Amino acid sequence: MTLAGQVALVTGASRGIGRAIALALAGAGAYVIVNYRGNRTAADATFGAIIEHGGRGELAQFDVGNESQIEQTVKKIVDGQSKVDILVNNAGVTADNLLMRISAAEWDEVVGTNLKGTILCTKVVSRHMIRQRSGRIVNIASVAGQTGNAGQSLYSASKAGIIGFTKTIARELASRNVTANVIAPGFIETEMTAKLSSQQREKFLQLIPLGRFGTCQEVADVVVFLAGEKAGYITGQVFSVNGGLYM
Repeated sequence: MTLAGQVALVTGASRGIGRAIALALAGAGAYVIVNYRGNRTAADATFGAIIEHGGRGELAQFDVGNESQIEQTVKKIVDGQSKVDILVNNAGVTADNLLMRISAAEWDEVVGTNLKGTILCTKVVSRHMIRQRSGRIVNIASVAGQTGNAGQSLYSASKAGIIGFTKTIARELASRNVTANVIAPGFIETEMTAKLSSQQREKFLQLIPLGRFGTCQEVADVVVFLAGEKAGYITGQVFSVNGGLYM
């Protein structure tokens, strides 16, 4: 129970990597706020799994791109729990296409959720962490933000932006004992990768030295470490969980 007594907010926690992170943090003893935007059924399933395994927490519906909704939610969390110790900015979407075919609406959705959402949630939550003089911020980027990927210009740009943003706030918040780090997953077994054809999977597997896709749990385990006391001297770093795809 390394995170006993800690309060964690995980955005986009209803499915995939976010769900695994929420469960892992709860399993380590944290009180976990499970954020979701629209899929209440999936969010209920995640929260139910937390409770079933003896964890504690609550659901929080808000759009990470809406600052007023974030402020209302964080105020409620602080009023009820007195603090926010851990923020995991995981919420993300993609709209894969060639640059010339991307619409303005897709631009607003991808960058607005992935990058703006990360910035807004960090802005609101870090105010409380500064007052507490403690906190852990973990932002989920992607290997696509490190290498680029044809057909993912919006997604890659938003994730690269998260890396630059995190390095900056790590410097800004260090004097208040608040750390900020990035996890950049590669190909992880999620609903998104499940849609790949067998030919596409084989092509990508050939690029990964470890010869397999990663699991959501393997990403979540790194989050738990970065959220804990043993990571107190680590900030502004990018942790690549990608099987060697990018070195």
